[in-house]
Amino acid sequence: MNARLRLVADRAATAAPPPVEALHEEPGPDAARCLGLYAKLAAGVAVVTARGDDGPLGMTVSAVTSLSARPPLLLACLRDGSRTLAAVRARRTFAVHLLREEQQDLAGRFASPTTTAAQRFAGTDTRQILGVPVLAGSLAWSVCLTEDVRRYGDHHLVVGRVAAVHVGAGRPLLWHDRRFGSLTGPVPDAAG
Repeated sequence: MNARLRLVADRAATAAPPPVEALHEEPGPDAARCLGLYAKLAAGVAVVTARGDDGPLGMTVSAVTSLSARPPLLLACLRDGSRTLAAVRARRTFAVHLLREEQQDLAGRFASPTTTAAQRFAGTDTRQILGVPVLAGSLAWSVCLTEDVRRYGDHHLVVGRVAAVHVGAGRPLLWHDRRFGSLTGPVPDAAG
């Protein structure tokens, strides 16, 4: 490397990064452009349920991911102000249900802001595991003990330690470009 290139590289390596506060003050793209970007993310569709003071609560979410195998941790993003989030915080337990491709109606029912909790659970086969309502017929489910809840913007990251789990066979329901979709190809067995 010649001396001039070395000097430029050394200056770049020693230049201080901008303060974090300055990055937060940048105007950035508007919400509509960000939502356009987020719509291009493909995600599995899940329903998170919890026990509220007046009975079972639940909501559809598309941001669920594995966090750790040891200890077994899941991460779910729940909308700020939701009754389900309040129940997760209060009761410290919740369930995550990964939906099957044929469960679009269930996903829509749990996502609707005008549907009551009783209407969301109407006609669903539900049982209690560790005090949490668990929906039968999902592709897979886990009951989690709440480890941590942190707010970021208009959502909260909820970390749960997996306490019970069931994995079935079938294809997942997917969400992409503001609509439901599914995978093609052979149906995987329960072992995946």
